[in-house]
Amino acid sequence: MTREELVNLERLMNYISWQFLRKKEWKDVSKIEWAHVSAEFNTLLEKQRKKGKMTAALLSFGDNYFYEHLVIKKLKPWKNRTAVATISTPSFSRLNTIANVLGYTNYIDFINTASEGFPFHELKIGIPLAPVNHKLLEHLVGYWYCYNRNLPMRGEKEEDRIWRSALEIYRSGDEYLVERTGRDNHMYYGKITSYANYLFIIMNSTTFIRQRHFVGRLKDVEEKMKQPGFQVNELSFISTCVSFSEEPIALYEIFDRVPNLKNFQKTSVDLPFDSPLLPPRIMAHLKDVRQNRIMEH
Repeated sequence: MTREELVNLERLMNYISWQFLRKKEWKDVSKIEWAHVSAEFNTLLEKQRKKGKMTAALLSFGDNYFYEHLVIKKLKPWKNRTAVATISTPSFSRLNTIANVLGYTNYIDFINTASEGFPFHELKIGIPLAPVNHKLLEHLVGYWYCYNRNLPMRGEKEEDRIWRSALEIYRSGDEYLVERTGRDNHMYYGKITSYANYLFIIMNSTTFIRQRHFVGRLKDVEEKMKQPGFQVNELSFISTCVSFSEEPIALYEIFDRVPNLKNFQKTSVDLPFDSPLLPPRIMAHLKDVRQNRIMEH
């Protein structure tokens, strides 16, 4: 292998470590955790096969593929100063399969577009109104779909399509972070905080500066959370985002909690208004065009 090939392989393994285990580097992942990653890849691979996105000829990953073939035989020798020319090249078809499962067209596509990590530290969100409502933030940790009106596909009416993104809220130390998918494997990242029953999100993009701010309120949530079994299943935010054409968009940004994680897909898709993937209560918001557009700015 060449040094450049090993650098790219390390990027891939760090990306997997973060996506599956929330660990920044492959060196932080144990052998048992790599076996878990292999099992997750096999599950995703089977889902894609069933949907016809992959050929049945592709083999599943063995329990120790990532650990033994990529960590022990490639990355560790490289870090231990073994001559790179003596390190054998991994199967390119395997790397393509891994990248494809992650949502990329192939391994080259991953190399060209994947971000090594999000600079969360650059996002500042501190509104000293009251003590941070950690209980509410912890309650919101999990997977969501978020909806807003989107420009139509060619030949369709503007009001006939919306955009659905996959979003995750998770805790990292004392902070609560947000990751969201976009078109063509694009990603957004952000921070979320809460004071009393108000929520604030600051979000940025990996490829261009288009910072977005969200403000939302959950009325009487402090009392409601004391009730056994209560769960927040929908969040509505006012967004300050303005499109590239200077058209204000998405007065409402609606987050809808995913009820079954097994069915969660970390992708963003265009949806027609009659799609069964749109919950009825989301439709009630989106049909009101005037309420869901910022008319002046």
